[in-house]
Amino acid sequence: MTASAQLPLDLPHRPALGRGDFLVSSNNALAVDWIDRWPDWPGGVVALHGPAGAGKSHLAEVWRSLSGARRLGAAELVGADPLDLTAGGGALLAEDLDRAPADAEALERALFHLVNAARSAGASLLLTAREPPARWGVALPDLASRIATFQAVAIGAPDDSLMEALIVKLFHDRQLRVGPEVVGYLLTRMERSFAAALAVVETIDQQSLAERRQVSVPLARQVLASLDGGEPHATCGQYKE
Repeated sequence: MTASAQLPLDLPHRPALGRGDFLVSSNNALAVDWIDRWPDWPGGVVALHGPAGAGKSHLAEVWRSLSGARRLGAAELVGADPLDLTAGGGALLAEDLDRAPADAEALERALFHLVNAARSAGASLLLTAREPPARWGVALPDLASRIATFQAVAIGAPDDSLMEALIVKLFHDRQLRVGPEVVGYLLTRMERSFAAALAVVETIDQQSLAERRQVSVPLARQVLASLDGGEPHATCGQYKE
């Protein structure tokens, strides 16, 4: 190893996921409003939907912290006891319902019984997926009738103003100070998603430490090229040179 480079320590980094850390913009204001309304949810079920990287997981974590909800993935619902999950009321978060297990029929039955048990127990359910409930392609008629009563709330892909604030926040979370030229460079060249912003900032942090370099436009250029395989793109919203 040369004196100019060092191995970055693989230390855990805890992103700030509190309510005050969630950046509100026109793309997510309605979704934030519904989270803030809890537990005053008509029917007790809110289905939060939007594209990958829109911030569903962050907002769901805000709600989970507020409500004390238990978190489950779609596959975990199959075989779980809905009465046990909803015992005593409370709250439950079921994420990524669009990423169904191989047995979609079993998931539909599990979700149907979970909704019934939650309503009987007075529990709250927050469901997340990429598509709105009406597009889940449910085959079970009884579940389809329940889904029609869900409060569906969309969260959109982040716009430029939100992406700019997000990039600044992610650097701040890592105690990195960057100039506006770095933020502007990234904003016009990276994918518009929370996941992409997190990956870019994390890699810049690691490269800055490993190479003992300040965070700069050349470093940002290097990282974008490495994450994109070094191939420039001409289309908006993709990594490009």
